[in-house]
Amino acid sequence: MAHSTINQTPEQKARDVIDAMLHEAGWLVQSKENINLSASMGIALRETNTVSGSADYVLYINRNPVGVIEAKKEEEGHRLTAVEDQSMRYAKEGIKIGSFLLTNEKPFVYESTGTITRFRDIRDPKPKGRRIFSFHKPETLAYSLKQGSSLRQWLQELPELPPDGLRKAQVKAIRNLETSFKNNKQKALIQMATGAGKTFTAATFSYRLLKYAKAKRILFLVDTKNLGEQAEQEFLSYQPTDDNRKFTELYNVQRLNSNYIAPNSHVCISTIQRLYSILKGEELDEADEIAPTESNTWMKKQLKKKEAVPVAYTSNVPIESFDFVIIDECHRSIYNLWKQVLDYFDAFLIGLTATPDNRTFGFFEENVVSDYTLEESVIDGVNVDYQVYIIETDISKKGGVIQSGWFVDRRDKLTRKKRWQQEDEDTNYKRNDLDKKVVNPSQIRKIIKEYKKVLPTKLFPKRFDKEGVYEVPKTLVFAKTDSHADDIIKIIRDEFNEGDDFCKKLTYKSKEDPKSVLNRFRNSYEPRIAVTVDMVATGTDVKALEVLLFMRDVKSKNYFEQMKGRGTRTIDSDSLQMVTKAAKSKTHFIIVDAVGATKSKKTTSRSLERKPSIGFKALLDAVKMGVTEEDLFLSLANRLLRLDKQISTAEKEKIVSLTGKTIPLIAKELLDAYDLDILDDATEGIITKIPREDHTPALYTQTRQQVQQELLTKAASNFTGEFCTYIEEVRKQNEQIIDHINIDTVTKSEWDTTSISNANEIVSDFKSYVETHKDEITALNIYYNQPHNRRNVTFAMLKEVLDKLKADKPLLAPQHVWDAYAQLEEVKGEQPLKELTILVSLLRRVCGIDTQLQAYDKVVDDNFKTWMFQQNAGQHNRFTPEQVDWLRLIKEHIKNSYHIEADDLDYTPFDAQGGRGKMHQLFGNQMNEIMNELNNILAA
Repeated sequence: MAHSTINQTPEQKARDVIDAMLHEAGWLVQSKENINLSASMGIALRETNTVSGSADYVLYINRNPVGVIEAKKEEEGHRLTAVEDQSMRYAKEGIKIGSFLLTNEKPFVYESTGTITRFRDIRDPKPKGRRIFSFHKPETLAYSLKQGSSLRQWLQELPELPPDGLRKAQVKAIRNLETSFKNNKQKALIQMATGAGKTFTAATFSYRLLKYAKAKRILFLVDTKNLGEQAEQEFLSYQPTDDNRKFTELYNVQRLNSNYIAPNSHVCISTIQRLYSILKGEELDEADEIAPTESNTWMKKQLKKKEAVPVAYTSNVPIESFDFVIIDECHRSIYNLWKQVLDYFDAFLIGLTATPDNRTFGFFEENVVSDYTLEESVIDGVNVDYQVYIIETDISKKGGVIQSGWFVDRRDKLTRKKRWQQEDEDTNYKRNDLDKKVVNPSQIRKIIKEYKKVLPTKLFPKRFDKEGVYEVPKTLVFAKTDSHADDIIKIIRDEFNEGDDFCKKLTYKSKEDPKSVLNRFRNSYEPRIAVTVDMVATGTDVKALEVLLFMRDVKSKNYFEQMKGRGTRTIDSDSLQMVTKAAKSKTHFIIVDAVGATKSKKTTSRSLERKPSIGFKALLDAVKMGVTEEDLFLSLANRLLRLDKQISTAEKEKIVSLTGKTIPLIAKELLDAYDLDILDDATEGIITKIPREDHTPALYTQTRQQVQQELLTKAASNFTGEFCTYIEEVRKQNEQIIDHINIDTVTKSEWDTTSISNANEIVSDFKSYVETHKDEITALNIYYNQPHNRRNVTFAMLKEVLDKLKADKPLLAPQHVWDAYAQLEEVKGEQPLKELTILVSLLRRVCGIDTQLQAYDKVVDDNFKTWMFQQNAGQHNRFTPEQVDWLRLIKEHIKNSYHIEADDLDYTPFDAQGGRGKMHQLFGNQMNEIMNELNNILAA
């Protein structure tokens, strides 16, 4: 099937692997020159033109296009998320056939390198790419199309669970599990005490998934034959509360005791050992279906293997064989040696256990559905200055230990290809090793979860849209590497329960047009969060940015200032609300520091990186072929020095054997070739040996050029073909250990002391300003010295205070002072929309009228309710309904204008209701008395 790999490009090799994968899954691969769409039910047609470009593969079922595959070389595995928009565009566009356009919907979208494959169904409520083992079979996609909706859409329509016949803990577990399904969480953990009925709970939600979500088949996975038999009995005896028939009368339950999976089975019960043997095409004796801790020759043989048990694609058990996999007693080694079995299936994974450990939490991505809760609330944050919020975790500070004997993933940094192995020795990693030598998903997840938690509680409270959904502020995350960025993107999408468009990578290296992503981030509602590695230079401004999340530290002071600068841009309220609907205005941004970036020592040294958009291999090739540009030499020196910190001692020794030099020395020679001091000293050393009478400007220039050429030649001579090939291999083959066992904890989540100090200073400055000007500004004099006359403060008086405050102290803008108070004390009510209303609220707080900062419009509402209650209670509904409506108009006027007089009745909104005459008709001689009373009472 595959072509010879001799002299093939990486792209061609990837296509050959993808062709073979498609063939295994039952697709017939064709080229445009040899099309016969009737040759098979499923056709994968190479290089098919769409409106905007050529799709690598278009999938046809029964002659109709139903999906696309975007193919990339293996080395692009860590950047597959960057081509999502390209594949989605091809899926949504029509297929061009000459002047004709075929517009069939193509809902199935894949990206693949042959090693890594990702998939999404655009019919899902929130399409989100997920990694899968291989491609789905044509029959599977045809069946899905026939259903009319995707599984994830059917999950949205699960009816409310009736509690009949269920314990409270079971109801909670099932309801939260179904919420997790609706939130498109691939993994969920049910922690339920022994005897609480875990298997009965599983039978209940299995019944609901089969009945309401149209699940094809569910796998109940155990690690002993005995547990499998118990589960079978539970399903045999299960009686639904909404049907007189038993579960097994409605659905076929099969406990596997051979390698045969019945095509009409709805629930399969199997040991993970048997399932592994099925995937390997091997027979397994029932006597071998015992727990890994028990004595068994076959089991011991498997457990002795240091390498992960390899699982290959099995056509008679495709990846879509099960929609849901329930893993009983999942706290045991069920996902250690056999983890690949679980990774094989494109299914939701549900764990059942009474005693989870750290590995269990790690595997299920800490999604404990039996007590999973969400907390979201809102308030606008507004200021072009910044505040610092610190998130600190135990592993972020101290690192961790991976112990000998633990099974962990090892992942290639570039291709992201994983291998599952048992560690031979302890690995102690420090904080600086994170996301380089070791990736701890829990460390990243804890930071993101804490960020999500503090967004509505501390950073931007009460920011909900009209539907009551919390609106995440535009956030830019700074990552260490492309690989780190991809890890962050996945976890953000998971924790925020959003699709691919919610969070995007923003990097020069992205295959997706970075300008397009940046433009959408700047001007469109989505993405809400962007993750970047290197795009922080001038021109990447996003004015609507309100949060910078630092997940990488930088030592360069200038670079750090550039990074902070991404959040400082001001934006008018209307423009901000075009992309962040719930925001009122931007008066500040927040730095969320998860790595100590705001505290670490910074240097003013120059950045060596001059060619950030050029790949390492391209830099090596350029120097090898004789290019000697300064920027090229500086960038390559920077990349080499960075690599030297990552590679092993053996790899360093190999480099010395090839060149006779260490990497730091090779990098130094690159830098020396353009170091002005070195050039000047070497030139001067030669010139001084020449008689002074022969010294001329031309001689100096010629000598300097000769010196530099010698330095250039010396530096470039290291880059032989053998050396460049080895360096590139070393860089590519660098592996990361994925530490899924050490679960991190948040040790600090608080405003930085500097931000608290700034808030205190702002409040103190505002108080001083009011006190200093209390005798010269009428409104301040009344509030400060004559509080009994507050009813006489007019709109014009307050406007005078605001205008003078802005002119004298622009940093004491009311929104800014409100934010400072909000950091220091409990604030009652949401920040008012109008600056003058905020100002009144602040004046009342500063002058002691209110002991707690509270919104003045709320004060007016509360005072009006109290007054109306007193009027009605004292005189048995003193006012008629028409009078009450008029009183409410007066209350709203005082909320907005702070005072009412008889002349105001001649204008909006009173004139439309009959004006002064109507009020006199309603209230008679009490008209002026009531207005004075409301002025006095409402401003109390």
